[in-house]
Amino acid sequence: MEATEWYTINNVDELDTPALVVYPDRVKYNINLVKTMIDDVSRLRPHVKTHKSIDVTHLMLNAGVTKFKCATIAEAEMLGMAAAPDVLLAYQPTGPKLKRFVQLIKAYPQTKFSCLLDNETIAKAISAEAVQNNITIPVYIDLNIGMNRTGILPADALQLYVNCLSLPAINMIGLHAYDGHIHDSDYTVRQKRSEESMAPVFKLIDDITARGYPKPIIIAGGSPTYPIIAKRAGLECSPGTFVYWDKGYQTAYPEQPFLTAALIVARVLSLPEEGKICIDLGHKSVSAENELAKRVHFLNAPELKFVSHSEEHLVADAGKDHNYKVGDILYGLPYHICPSVALYDRAITIENKLVTGEWKTIARDRKITI
Repeated sequence: MEATEWYTINNVDELDTPALVVYPDRVKYNINLVKTMIDDVSRLRPHVKTHKSIDVTHLMLNAGVTKFKCATIAEAEMLGMAAAPDVLLAYQPTGPKLKRFVQLIKAYPQTKFSCLLDNETIAKAISAEAVQNNITIPVYIDLNIGMNRTGILPADALQLYVNCLSLPAINMIGLHAYDGHIHDSDYTVRQKRSEESMAPVFKLIDDITARGYPKPIIIAGGSPTYPIIAKRAGLECSPGTFVYWDKGYQTAYPEQPFLTAALIVARVLSLPEEGKICIDLGHKSVSAENELAKRVHFLNAPELKFVSHSEEHLVADAGKDHNYKVGDILYGLPYHICPSVALYDRAITIENKLVTGEWKTIARDRKITI
């Protein structure tokens, strides 16, 4: 492949494989682009699940992003370590996780942490824990708007909202409406489904304000519906994948011109039989939840047809007369970048076609210090 390709690493011989690599200039481009797609950067609350990195968080902070969303205590602590001002743990903390969340709040006082809840039992548990620790915990009600994974139906949420307002040491500030079930490639279909899923949320808001309560903050959407939710005044938006992008979203959402900014570099390690090559990219090195053909796309070897995938090996049919040799470098674009990143403890930075350093994927661990 010609050296003019954007992803080429000139000193790739120094890089052991498989390796997660990131291109900081492209990451910065994506951060700047996501800001242009919304009228006010204060409405951005990007999810950090994709990068799990203090370095990327700092890039976002430097770009004026002050609100973040995460799904684990480790991701929340990573944001605390980065001095992020406003962090939503988009998860309902139960059992030991609630106690860890309280520890987090006390350990990083410069960060305002909030969390989700979807039932009164947990609301009371959060309230009791906050009272015991002499703190106030901001909370959002998690709404089920069609994904059927977590949350309470908007039609059933009014009483929970009102009841939470009377509980001590919690501050009911808003609603969380994630629409991860909406991922249609057709933008018009996606837009229609988004409008349908959000309609009960707006009805709930009207019911809340009709009772004389302040209008709640609304956090909605993910990457697929980001361009749609961003057009709705006042809503906070939570795209995450945009920062690195991937083959799946690149194919499905062409209206979002983000750059793919993270790859997995691999090597041909064996030629087991005629026409077949084996690559050092097992499912411990790239996300494997999709069908075999949609796990990785090699930018410099798009013709490969995958035959099998095991823990440390990926076997591909390269054709009878292929020219691949043991040691050949392959640049792989994952179909799903988020779980692929979580397989690596660091991302190697590539600048001006050279390995220059690394970004620790610090929040891939279940625990950092808390």
